[in-house]
Amino acid sequence: MHEDERLEKAWLAGGCFWGVEYHLRRLPGVSSVVSGFMGGALEHPTYRQVCAGDTGHLETVEVTFDPRVIGFEAIARRFFEIHDPTQRDRQGPDVGIQYRSAVFFADEDQRLVTQRLVAELIHNGYDVVTEVRPAGTFWPADDHHQEYYDRHGKEPACHWPVARFDR
Repeated sequence: MHEDERLEKAWLAGGCFWGVEYHLRRLPGVSSVVSGFMGGALEHPTYRQVCAGDTGHLETVEVTFDPRVIGFEAIARRFFEIHDPTQRDRQGPDVGIQYRSAVFFADEDQRLVTQRLVAELIHNGYDVVTEVRPAGTFWPADDHHQEYYDRHGKEPACHWPVARFDR
């Protein structure tokens, strides 16, 4: 079996993809995180088209990971802790439907894990608005959107870790 055949993918939308990418790519076992778009009907959407708000796409990251090192649940937990899953169509100062919170599940296991984590957050007192949707076509954003904060020597402005599961 080729090494790449053991890798799995997850698609997560939590506001501006730059911050989500920044935090998730630092997890052990994550081999890549690509910023892009998912959830809309338009093929090959551009950043400008998505920001206009009428394509239906969400700013999404595609996480490629080695399940022998890190599982989907650990990635999803981190995702829920680096963005505010209670904000509808926004994340901090970024407002628009493209900033909606969503988990695009690849299979039934990812769907069930996500639903369990959402239920745990609700039990902890959070009014979660994160959508749980089947994955569709992922469209990578232009190169200048990839690894944005690392290339510019900055840290995310809208994403910072909050321990939402430890209550």
